[in-house]
Amino acid sequence: MGQPSVINGIMDWFVLSVVILSTSCLALQPNFIVIFADDLGFGDLGCYGHPSSLTPNIDRLAANGLRFTDFYTTCPVCSPSRASLLTGRYQTRSGIYPGVLYPGSRGGLPLNETTIAELLKPLGYATAAVGKWHLGVGPGGMYLPTHQGFDHYYGIPYSHDMGPCWNLTCFPPDVKCFGLCDVGTVAVPLMLQDVIREQPVNFLTLESSYTQFMSSFIFDSASRSKPFFLYYPSHHTHYPQYAGPKAAGASLRGPFGDALLEFDSTIGHILDFLEQTKTINNTFIFFTADNGPELMRMSRGGNAGPLKCGKGTTFEGGMREPAIAFWPGVIAPGVTHELASTLDLLPTIARLSGASLPQVQLDGVDMTDLMLKRGKSKRGTMMFYPTDPSEKTSIFALRLGKYKAHFYTRGASHSSTGPDPDCQSASALKAHDPPLVFDLESDPSENYPLSLDTEPALHGLLDKILEAKAKFEASMVFGESQVGRGSDPALVPCCAPLCQPKPRCCRC
Repeated sequence: MGQPSVINGIMDWFVLSVVILSTSCLALQPNFIVIFADDLGFGDLGCYGHPSSLTPNIDRLAANGLRFTDFYTTCPVCSPSRASLLTGRYQTRSGIYPGVLYPGSRGGLPLNETTIAELLKPLGYATAAVGKWHLGVGPGGMYLPTHQGFDHYYGIPYSHDMGPCWNLTCFPPDVKCFGLCDVGTVAVPLMLQDVIREQPVNFLTLESSYTQFMSSFIFDSASRSKPFFLYYPSHHTHYPQYAGPKAAGASLRGPFGDALLEFDSTIGHILDFLEQTKTINNTFIFFTADNGPELMRMSRGGNAGPLKCGKGTTFEGGMREPAIAFWPGVIAPGVTHELASTLDLLPTIARLSGASLPQVQLDGVDMTDLMLKRGKSKRGTMMFYPTDPSEKTSIFALRLGKYKAHFYTRGASHSSTGPDPDCQSASALKAHDPPLVFDLESDPSENYPLSLDTEPALHGLLDKILEAKAKFEASMVFGESQVGRGSDPALVPCCAPLCQPKPRCCRC
């Protein structure tokens, strides 16, 4: 029994040695960049089959990297999925539920949770978060990225529709944003560290200022031969779409396509910075998105491709996302159908960097062998929590191998404009006992549930599914709901905190 473990240990040492030898002589430790799109559907990118999206730089990542077909986020809305990505733990453990955090929320990502940035800091990494945070602001800005392991933060601390937008310019020369967004609250702020620099934010220059900030961070880190972690959670392609002069009107897909093109262009600039600093061969880039498309926005809301429903639901369109791993000379180009998740980024980055894993219950698994050796995924299951999880209902669905079982189904307002009645907000919560089971390889659209009557082998499969569900539930301890702590108007970010009358006076 000892020999196989010795051989496996040698192979693990060999794989990591190849990684180190493949990197630039500037640094033995690899750099990490995580790019997180917002409300992007499985079918929205050119490399995932969209006929009119212009995404040449993301397509370049896909052509020269590893493209995932079966990659999942942990929740069909923003805040919970971000918590899971940064901690490697389901959002129920950290308390980022139900729904999302708001500008005045008392809660946020608990400071005792370990983020990827905090994992890397002891190894000497420079860390920066640029873009949409949405994991809380809190009293004195206590939940902002600079208190969660990031040296630098530049961005909007929550969704850019969480403030009035009807009178703001989203496209040049003066095309107003589509819709009202949230009224009765302060204008959306742009923050540097924990200081508001603009309120309201200027959407026409926002992406170019992000590009400049990321350029400075990458060049500064490279000049000091310091390994870095850049987390770029973009606002694109969330409603309301916006784009600056270079992307506005330049796509074939209207406002959504222009916003997507601007996002893609920023990714192109990041690749340029890596090439200019000669760090591209020493940098692991991972691209994915937080949840599925907001179909209620129709042509402005994204596309789930062949998948069922979208944002807000636990059907495939709500949580199955495009994902790409890119590392020149280390990750060979190709496509993988192995099961993987945002949960897996933290343990993977820990393995590649040599960082120690936090001493807590992790839900992620290491993807190194999958990416570098095209090995099998260590992930056997994926759990699907709704936007409002509870210990009573537990998970809504579970994927085991190629099969997915729905214990509960429900529509959502975010997915309410399509023709499928199952996606509509009028589709109330339904319990399924036995669960609805789909073969996602032959039926990724979840149209044809398998029948116990015609497929006797399904009984054995159900036993395995129920066993996996029970094992997972036994390990789950719900953290205190951070959203449930409520909101305080005094916590809403305002650049002139003593001004009156609020919220209208919060402008600078």
